[in-house]
This record gives sequence, structure tokens and C-alpha cells, in this order.
Amino acid sequence: MFPTISEEDEGADKDGNGRRAVLILDQTRLPARAEQVRLTTLEEAAHAIRSMQVRGAPLIGATAAYGVALGLSATADDATLGHVLDTLAATRPTAVNLHWALARMRRVLAPLAPDRRRAAAWREARAIAAEDAAANAAIGRHGLALLEPLIRRRGRIDLMTHCNAGWLATVAHGTALAPIHAAHAAGLPVHVWVSETRPRNQGWLTAWELRQAGIAHTLIADNAAGLLMMQGKVDLLIVGADRIAANGDTANKIGTYLKALAARAHGIPFYVAAPASTIDFSCPSGADIPIEERAAAELAASLDSPAANPAFDITPAGLISGIITESGIHAPDALRTSSEQGA
Repeated sequence: MFPTISEEDEGADKDGNGRRAVLILDQTRLPARAEQVRLTTLEEAAHAIRSMQVRGAPLIGATAAYGVALGLSATADDATLGHVLDTLAATRPTAVNLHWALARMRRVLAPLAPDRRRAAAWREARAIAAEDAAANAAIGRHGLALLEPLIRRRGRIDLMTHCNAGWLATVAHGTALAPIHAAHAAGLPVHVWVSETRPRNQGWLTAWELRQAGIAHTLIADNAAGLLMMQGKVDLLIVGADRIAANGDTANKIGTYLKALAARAHGIPFYVAAPASTIDFSCPSGADIPIEERAAAELAASLDSPAANPAFDITPAGLISGIITESGIHAPDALRTSSEQGA
């Protein structure tokens, strides 16, 4: 299976400088077929993010970092660096990993002389990608520690997730699905209720991913979730996040809030899994998180009626049992304290 993102060496140009491209798994073609797309320019990288050829906050961040490297391939003066960063920053507003990665690239590259920026950009993009893979593997270990005693006590566990927060949404391992993959690898019986996540049907990607891994799962329409919880068929929910505010409020794919409300009504634990790069301490609360409004055509392509198509909603911290990061499981209202303590 193709990785979600990787580099390709295209040899040397006429001046003897190395040329590289970035290969992505085109997720707009899944689950029908798995195909790679080569990115060679800033514009192609920006399009890949905007059009959701890559999606998932961590993968968007890594793609943006590689987009900076691509954008500096011809020249790397201050004006070009500023244009590259601004172009990528305008692609999608909600996923904070995008802006986190661009801020990190700016910090590393801006102090350097232009002739040193190109190589440094590729090095930093690689570092961001490697760190995401390592963080997600750690999320899987911490999540497994949460799930294992429940599974051993009950004999199995029925989890529910929303959207896709598996390896397809990251450089590797996934966020919300990382503990599920870890439990399956440990030989523990897991079943996953997979929300279809309209209108983009991103639950299909989760189902495809789980099928590839041989993990038991059942695809459901979004609105079936509450009934399944009422019937006692869900033991625990884990979702990903595109931005986590300083107070623990969380932005995730539209429909997450409704699942959190239903989970609270039925006494079911509701966890969020995301790397620390998804926490935005400059954002005081969920009310300050920008919500992306996608094109109405995604929702009502053949209708003349007006359509609203917000891509995300906000789950208040009070509905969240814990936030699983690479450093452990944290109370939503204690994120800043945990960060300051280096937990």
C-alpha cells in the first residue's frame, strides 16, 4: 500500500542541483482505487490540501511543510518565502496543524541566507513528517493502555469513531484509529462502528482502512449513532481533532458534537486523540476556532435550494472524557498545565 506522503528524487537540474517531488496518496479517489499523485510545485501542493487530495490535520501539516520546500525550488528570497507561506496558509482555515507547520518552517527558514533555505526546507519537512509518525505511534500506545483493561474485562470492545482519523489522515499510524490498530496488533478483539460522515463520506475511508487491516467493523449512517448508543451497543468513542483550544474545546468533522451529546446522555466515555501540534494555546476556546464553510455543491449538487455546508463543529471540553496525545491521556481542562509540566 502507498504511504500517504513520501519524497521522490528526480535527479539533478542543468546546474547540478538535486530536484525532488512529493508523492501523495490521492484520497479523493479512495476507496474505489489507490493512486499516487506527484506534487512538483507550490500550486500543486496548495491544490492537494484545498481539494482534499490530502486530508486529516496532521497530514495537512506535513504536506504544507513539503509545499514550502517545493515552493522554494527555484528561488528562496524573502519575497518568495513570504508568498509561499501565505499561499499555503490560505488553503484551509480550521486545521491548526497547517498553520503550526508553516510557523515552524518560517522560524527555521527566515533567519537563513536564501542560498541555504532550499536544503533546510527539505530537512525540516522531513523532520515534521517523522515526528508526526512517532507522535501517532505513541498515541496508539497510550490508547492501548486505556482499551486493554476494558477489553480483558469484557472479552471484547465495541468502539465508535467519526470521520477518518487513521493512517490515511496522518503520516503514519493515525490518531483516533492508532489505539484500535494497536489493540488489533496485540490480538485483542475489537469491533468498530464506522460513521459514514456525510457529505464527504469519509467514514468510507475508515472502513477501507479497517478492512485492509482485517479489523472487524460495521459502516453506519451518521444518524444511526444515537440509536446504537441507546441500545447499549457502544462501549467507548474515540475521534480525532483538527484543532484543540486552550480550554480543551475541540473542533472535528461536522457531526462530532452530536455524538458527544449522545455519549454523555448514555454514560459512554468520549475520547479525542490528536498530537500536541493540534493544540492551539493561542485560541482561548472553541468559540475562537474558525469553522471552514465548504462549497454548497458538495451537499446539494443538483438542487437549486440554498445550502449551508460547515465542515467542522465544536465539542465542548465538558463532554470529553480525555484527550490522548503522544505524552499521555490528559483532562481537557488541564492541557496547558500538562504542557508546562512536560507531561
